[in-house]
Amino acid sequence: MTMDLLIPDKVHDESRQGEALVLEPVGKHNGRKLYIESYGCAMNFSDSEIVASILAEKGFETTSDFNNADVVFINTCSIRENAEVRVRNRLKEFAGAKFRNPGMVVGVLGCMAERLKAKFLEEEKLVDVVVGPDAYRDLPNLIEQVDSGQRAVNVLLSREETYADISPVRLNSNGINAFVSIMRGCDNMCSFCVVPFTRGRERSRDAYSVVAECKDLFDKGYREVTLLGQNVDSYKWSGQLAKGGEALAVGDEITVVNFANLLEMVALVSPELRVRFSTSHPKDITDEVLHTIAKYENICNYIHLPVQSGNSRILDIMNRTYDREWYMNRIDAIRRIIPECAISTDVITGFCTETEEEHNDTVTMMDYVKYDFAYMFKYSERPGTLAAKRYADDIPEDIKQRRLAQIVAKQQEYSFYRMQARIGKIEKVLIEGYSKKSDKDYCGRSDQNAMVIFPVSENYKPGQYVNVLVERTTSATLIGKIV
Repeated sequence: MTMDLLIPDKVHDESRQGEALVLEPVGKHNGRKLYIESYGCAMNFSDSEIVASILAEKGFETTSDFNNADVVFINTCSIRENAEVRVRNRLKEFAGAKFRNPGMVVGVLGCMAERLKAKFLEEEKLVDVVVGPDAYRDLPNLIEQVDSGQRAVNVLLSREETYADISPVRLNSNGINAFVSIMRGCDNMCSFCVVPFTRGRERSRDAYSVVAECKDLFDKGYREVTLLGQNVDSYKWSGQLAKGGEALAVGDEITVVNFANLLEMVALVSPELRVRFSTSHPKDITDEVLHTIAKYENICNYIHLPVQSGNSRILDIMNRTYDREWYMNRIDAIRRIIPECAISTDVITGFCTETEEEHNDTVTMMDYVKYDFAYMFKYSERPGTLAAKRYADDIPEDIKQRRLAQIVAKQQEYSFYRMQARIGKIEKVLIEGYSKKSDKDYCGRSDQNAMVIFPVSENYKPGQYVNVLVERTTSATLIGKIV
């Protein structure tokens, strides 16, 4: 299953299923096997790598088949109702394996665990352990608690936990692309979103540890990192740091590192290391960040900038803290400072009280920006959010669906338009592996995050950069040849 952050021309599915990779334990093997399955955003996949690392230290060996596992974890997403439904259905599929192996430990991790807490143990009798995103260090103790005959819960949120000292086990790795978490939590209180309640307050990771992890990945052969955060533009770390990423001595001057500074520090690891990031927030993305992207060739010309709605009143009740004009100003700045930058977005249709005219403002925003890709949803009320408390979910489902279909069709039009504009151009592509459809073709992503397909050449292999002349396209893929 792909772990790509963006899927062009598709309604975004928040419940992408991960696959477990068979790995040797770091410590002495304790005779037990671990299976982890991840759903939702890239942050969840990154968290699963942290969990695998913590338990590998305790001797757990991973398996790709839950039927053979002694401990089964499902890392969950709560951002949409459909994501939670799929998790519950998946737990029912685990029931047969647990029946055959009564000693099997089944646990729920992540945002759904944090939202439902101990209530989850009552609702899902199969589940033995419930663990929130900030409590993964406690997993060995919680598993021991279950082994002794008790069910276990730890959903305490932290103001400090960043897991900065843990070297993640790279699950589903192709050895070329890796996620690097730079911060956790979120201080924005968008009225439709559960993340502040499930992942806690925002805190930034030690900048030096981020650079060290990226350098270690590069030394191991990785050639692309994606810096992750709920809102990367608000990254801010205060500490002792010198130019080039060397730690200062105790007593030296304290340095404040913002996201533009961190981007530059990671870009300087090596010009051969591509740098991506997700996700930006329109209220926080600065010209300084844009100029940093423009300055370094290895920082990809691609920004995911969620708009959610093109109407200022709807943005206000969404508590997005910007309006239509502010968002358009940020788009104009991107086009001015990084002319070749690809832009993707998130859009919600049918939010509370949205009129047809307000929906049309979202359509005209899409006309203004002409996004390269988009995640598109119809509004789904989430319990506990500000919107659920303040506003009635009053848009009929058929209207939500019609509006969603309209913006999906609109986005398909602009995705194809953007792809067509690349015909005849030469794209620098990092080879990621063989195409899904043929082992005679390689695939990789362009600087603008478009998938590129081209014939295999014996002179090049995955992990290397090639120049590809684009000869034709679909609405989601560039097709060409190495030049």
